[in-house]
Amino acid sequence: MASVSGYAMDGFDLLILGFMLPAIASELGLTASQSGSLVTWTLIGAVLGGVIFGPISDRFGRIRVLTFTILMFSLFTGLCALAQGYWDLLAYRTLAGVGLGGEFGIGMALIAEAWPVEKRNRASAYVGMGWQLGVLMAAFLTPLLLGTIGWRGMFLVGLLPALASFLIRRTMGEPEEFVKQSSAQQQEPLLSRIRLLFKDRATTKCSVGILILTSVQNFGYYGLMIWMPTYLAKNFGFSLTKSGMWTAVTVIGMTFGIWLFGVLSDRFARWKIFLIYQVGAVVMVVCYAQLKDPTAMLFAGAVMGMFVNGMIGGYGGLISDSYPVNVRATAQNVLFNLGRGVGGFGPLVIGLLASQIAFTAAISLLAAIYLLDIYATLFLLPKSQSKAEDSLGAIG
Repeated sequence: MASVSGYAMDGFDLLILGFMLPAIASELGLTASQSGSLVTWTLIGAVLGGVIFGPISDRFGRIRVLTFTILMFSLFTGLCALAQGYWDLLAYRTLAGVGLGGEFGIGMALIAEAWPVEKRNRASAYVGMGWQLGVLMAAFLTPLLLGTIGWRGMFLVGLLPALASFLIRRTMGEPEEFVKQSSAQQQEPLLSRIRLLFKDRATTKCSVGILILTSVQNFGYYGLMIWMPTYLAKNFGFSLTKSGMWTAVTVIGMTFGIWLFGVLSDRFARWKIFLIYQVGAVVMVVCYAQLKDPTAMLFAGAVMGMFVNGMIGGYGGLISDSYPVNVRATAQNVLFNLGRGVGGFGPLVIGLLASQIAFTAAISLLAAIYLLDIYATLFLLPKSQSKAEDSLGAIG
């Protein structure tokens, strides 16, 4: 529950930012590039947080560090409500991103060590579904609250996870698998843990493959979700409420896709499920870009979302199976958040392409990146899963 709720607030925060950008830009006098950079620098902060807090969690404990990252994220999200201009708001967003970056990987490591290995994929998928829960909350609550409490009030809502962090710290203990580490493993220098992700050819090949997958998934996700409400409003006259409805339907598709990925991966070869989703993403992104009817776009978005974002249901299990406990949070945080950093350029690239050619063409070009995913799955990722003896256990 701690892992799911923490990731839910991450999703809530980033999507309300997308909805609030016009109001923030209007009050603070921001340009379009400044508005887009608020998202980009939040994600750059997440990369820093992943690199910093993953190794720290592997050394000092999952619960202790998870609590700190939630507090940090909450504090700086709340401070955004006090922003007087671009630069102080940018600083708050970046530091909130640092806290955000620590949560995902630590939560995934926590799940992997608390659930039976044969159910690891679906358990990891539950964490991914937490993000979608937060996005749904944002889609429903922002149209209702933004006009009443304004964008500053919406940022104050981000203080709520701070309360949850105290409950987490008081009611949970460290996973037994983490506690059983040897003292030598626990004392491993922080930078050494990152180097262990690239210690030999097999490990480097695995790490590069996972980095490609996380980069493609985040690039596609942020490129679509940040700009799609604006596109629908300008080209089809969607109101904020209707754009929120489109987002909600798409996210429902994503949530189902994540859940289904976890269930299927516990029954069948996970790499084959990745391939099915990747091919589905290529087909659906191309088809979606050709649609002109708003109603068709509403429901096709759910199917596209199922394939494009459903793959996140497999990353937690994949990374947990590929690395031992002494570098597990490091691998989860570093590899996923580096991918999230690449994904941070998605809104900028899609926005640039849309301004130079057309939004539909920009979306069509987005399909090509999933071909890179297919290559990584076939030639870089390990095919074994859910067996401790099959992981790259020689690390460390």
